[in-house]
Amino acid sequence: MHLYSVITGTGNYLPETVISNQDFKDKVFYDSNGEKLSKPTSEIVDKFEQITDIKERRHVSDNLVTSDIATLAAQQALDSSNTDKEQLDYIIVAHNFGDVKAGNRKSDLVPSLAARVKYNLRIENPFTIAYDLPFGCAGWLQGLIQADYYLKSGDAKKILVIGAEVLSRISDPHDRDSMLYADGAGAVIMEARESEESVGILAHLTRSDTLECAHLLRMDKSNNKAFDSQELFLKMEGRKLYEYALKTVPQAIKQCLEKAKLPIECVSKVLIHQANGKMDDAILKRLFGLYEKVEIPENIMPMTISWLGNTSVATVPTLLDLLLKGELENQEVKSGDIIVFASVGAGMNINAVVYKIP
Repeated sequence: MHLYSVITGTGNYLPETVISNQDFKDKVFYDSNGEKLSKPTSEIVDKFEQITDIKERRHVSDNLVTSDIATLAAQQALDSSNTDKEQLDYIIVAHNFGDVKAGNRKSDLVPSLAARVKYNLRIENPFTIAYDLPFGCAGWLQGLIQADYYLKSGDAKKILVIGAEVLSRISDPHDRDSMLYADGAGAVIMEARESEESVGILAHLTRSDTLECAHLLRMDKSNNKAFDSQELFLKMEGRKLYEYALKTVPQAIKQCLEKAKLPIECVSKVLIHQANGKMDDAILKRLFGLYEKVEIPENIMPMTISWLGNTSVATVPTLLDLLLKGELENQEVKSGDIIVFASVGAGMNINAVVYKIP
């Protein structure tokens, strides 16, 4: 018998407020040099949709912050797995900006969001260890990897891993990249399971490329130099990030599959961080291009970015939850299927996980 890490419950929080691309057509956008973009905003918005596949996204209501929606997703995961919250050994919350209130873009990080989630869930057990994991958009998947270490070492039996972010409050209203960002949360319960057959997490791989790529995503002032504020917003070097992801993510997935000793033909689904629809398509093509004479199967890569946007650490766990609950059109999985997870995020950090559904 061997000890494996399996996902026994999932949950998500999708905000009710839908923001369509049409809602941006009255915006005034500037480039990184502070120059007003010359093209009409309507043309910029239409081009954005062509490049990213994003048609709409969700924003939280003013009364909610990241720890609130993390709690809502966590409660769903607890309920779906029938887990006693007092039996949790760890709560790991992946995020990057803490709680940012409506009308106040300052990050609130003390106490940790994990501590706030534990408080919100009213967990009394002092040995439910709660901590945060800032790792860019790859944070939730890295939390899954850390949980795997705890579970396989025998240090833990049940772990709650959450990815939550409210990007709408840290995006520059004068930067067209603000159309990428959305809000949401996803959560899973992971448990240790003894099994003669391999199941759950079969392999994982992580890399951090900081020497040349550390600042491709960073915080900086508004593109609008007349914007009367010292506030910092999320900034991205889109072209370089695209090139980096296309170069490294497919290779990382291939290496992870090799660690699991599995061929690409065994993979039923590929769940990639929902950053940009066209970029994810290119990553998938590049991945299969690393293998000779292997065609890309139909429906192998479920997508949510067209209607949920980029929710950073929440994209993959939300995607997984919707997939497992049968809420994605023309997408289904069953026991024994192999899923590959992959993320890329600020740092730059990349990770991949090969998972077999129990």
